[in-house]
Amino acid sequence: MNIKPEEITSIIKKEIEKYEKQIKTVDSGTIIQVGDGVSRIYGLDNCIAGELLEFPNDVYGMALNLEQDNVGCVLLGSEEGIKEGDIVKGTGKVVEVPVGDGMIGRVVNALGLPIDGKGPIHTTETRAVEIPAPSIIDRSSVNEPLQTGIKAIDSMIPIGKGQRELIIGDRQTGKTAIGIDTIINQKGKDVICIYVAIGQKQSTVAHIVNTFTEMGAMDYSIVVSATAADSAPLQYLAPYAGCTIGEHFMNQGKDVLIIYDDLSKHAVAYRAMSLLLKRPPGREAYPGDVFYIHSRLLERAAKLSKELGGGSLTALPIIETQAGDVTAYIPTNVISITDGQIFLESELFYAGQRPAVNAGISVSRVGGSAQIKAMKQVSGTLRLELAQYRELEAFTQFGSDLDSDSTRRLEKGKRLVEILKQDQYKPMEVGKQIAILYAAVNDFLSDIKVSDIKKFEKEFLEYMDTHYREVEKTIITGKTLTDEVKTMLEKAIVEFKKIFLQEA
Repeated sequence: MNIKPEEITSIIKKEIEKYEKQIKTVDSGTIIQVGDGVSRIYGLDNCIAGELLEFPNDVYGMALNLEQDNVGCVLLGSEEGIKEGDIVKGTGKVVEVPVGDGMIGRVVNALGLPIDGKGPIHTTETRAVEIPAPSIIDRSSVNEPLQTGIKAIDSMIPIGKGQRELIIGDRQTGKTAIGIDTIINQKGKDVICIYVAIGQKQSTVAHIVNTFTEMGAMDYSIVVSATAADSAPLQYLAPYAGCTIGEHFMNQGKDVLIIYDDLSKHAVAYRAMSLLLKRPPGREAYPGDVFYIHSRLLERAAKLSKELGGGSLTALPIIETQAGDVTAYIPTNVISITDGQIFLESELFYAGQRPAVNAGISVSRVGGSAQIKAMKQVSGTLRLELAQYRELEAFTQFGSDLDSDSTRRLEKGKRLVEILKQDQYKPMEVGKQIAILYAAVNDFLSDIKVSDIKKFEKEFLEYMDTHYREVEKTIITGKTLTDEVKTMLEKAIVEFKKIFLQEA
């Protein structure tokens, strides 16, 4: 075999032309301390705040403290098998979660990974969990109602699309129930719902998912879960991840409802992280920026301007109080960030008024402009009449005689309170709410016994459905109570009352 030198030369030349010199540089550092879900790393020179860091054993971390000689980082997984001296690599990108239509109907963790056993989620896009809130120019005013299906809220504390309305109260007063009922009520209304569970029991989250599935709400809902069994960093990330998933739909011009259940546990998780990272504690041992973590989350709720598609993200954060104390640190912080609050009272709850909404101190600062006119016409005097009833009720405990006007107000108040009671998982369409509230506010129920009010309401709405269905349709389409509609409503009420009183 005879090889010519020029052949060898040409082959070598070709190979040299094809050769690409690529040097991949990775910013890396060494673990100098690890424990309690927190690690300190020496040598990550180009690390950015919030960067995703790669640890051994396929565990990731998030850089939070950028100090002079080390980086403080929280682990987003188990620290088992990670030891001092291990190499940590920087990824050059911040923490991201997958977003897209594939997320709908799924239960995911704080990193957007599925935990419902239904296989992988097929999405092509990811978004950073921390994104600046839309600017004032990018927003439009809240002008469309978001119906919760709960009479007491839709009539007196209305919520608009793009609003942030706080649900606040002691434990076991029905805060989560309001959020769940609101999600169930969005069926067929083209609203994507996201429920973020922070620090809940796994059994509680499973029960909620089960309820959504039974009610058909999972078809338009996403559940983001960071349970009490998860680490503090995952509980801290969960609401931001949920918000990012929702923003993707908002930017497409869709309406989104997100419930954070609850931000008290979120603040506790952040406090745990901060203290382990040796950040200085402030009031109630929370770090100084605990207000900022909630404000930058809730400010992302918005109604976008028409130029940006007119999508909306409505946030219902939940806060748990201790013994009704709304003046504690976290409750006052979140009250000052949100556009109003729905205050739930344990006394009302135990007295059988459910939902236990205290209409006196609950307020919606921007929802009034989103409320439909027909509901405004009906509920105009409702809050005042309830306040007068509460005052008279307290007065009658002294056993003094009342004049006829006070007695009439007291009796009407009792019926109004009864009408505002509502069972869980039974949200009501706004047309039906207006019909029954019209009857109550305009004194049509004064000759119905208080004990028969619930029965009257149920049967009256069934009667309306069979005999006067067009009235409800007219209310919903016209959004106002014209004289014609009022006449029809009154006719229906009088007709049904005759039947009801004969049966009674």
